[in-house]
Amino acid sequence: MGRFHRHADGTEHDHDHGEHDHEHRDVGDHSGYVETGPSRVAVLESILSENDRIAALNRADLDAHGVWGVNLMSSPGAGKTTLLKRTIAALGEECRVGVLEGDIATSLDADELSGLGAAISLVNTSAGFGGECHLDAVMVRSGLSRLPLDAIDLLLIENVGNLVCPAEFDVGAHAKAMVYAVTEGEEKPLKYPVMFRSVDVVVVNKVDLLPHLQFDLDRFLAHLRDVNPGVRVIEVSAQTGHGVDEWCAWLRESASR
Repeated sequence: MGRFHRHADGTEHDHDHGEHDHEHRDVGDHSGYVETGPSRVAVLESILSENDRIAALNRADLDAHGVWGVNLMSSPGAGKTTLLKRTIAALGEECRVGVLEGDIATSLDADELSGLGAAISLVNTSAGFGGECHLDAVMVRSGLSRLPLDAIDLLLIENVGNLVCPAEFDVGAHAKAMVYAVTEGEEKPLKYPVMFRSVDVVVVNKVDLLPHLQFDLDRFLAHLRDVNPGVRVIEVSAQTGHGVDEWCAWLRESASR
């Protein structure tokens, strides 16, 4: 397979792997990025700058309609959708809820949330957005165009399941939350610090399984405090409903700030 190179003088070329002898580097050696580093940084800054511009437009639209937006993130299978079902049921009498559902493909989660009283907008990143592993501001803007914002008080943006990229993109929400399942192990805040550092609240889900797991909750919380000392923590079982009232109380509190 050909490889692309940019040299310090600006020239570029492709070559097959067999054309040159390559020194095998240890995975911790990043010296191969020295020449292309400035270009990579410039491209990334340009992408994020444009994303932030669109995110500001999204937030302005939400503000104009009196909608409070929360970007809900997690790894795949942590329980975001189950928590959303509980949330819609708990807040339905007092708050008009909308959900912007992000997935790489399928409408499975959106279908599961439909018919519960919330307005739903589905964004598949594989449908015109390159199959990205996260939502960005442009994708969310697309989803917002299909929501009746004048009939929504709270918008919950269920991001694509991923502990890396979603934390790096402002989508125009007012607050960031993540769902973390106790089945994921205690060390994840240290391995994925950007995600855990970026959020306002961590919902520790599936606590009903704690008696059956070798999960040290105190150790997890210590790791979490190492990367985000002031973060709010709410222990929940979306399956049984334990802690959902506290989560909904946090949503009310954050929206009233």
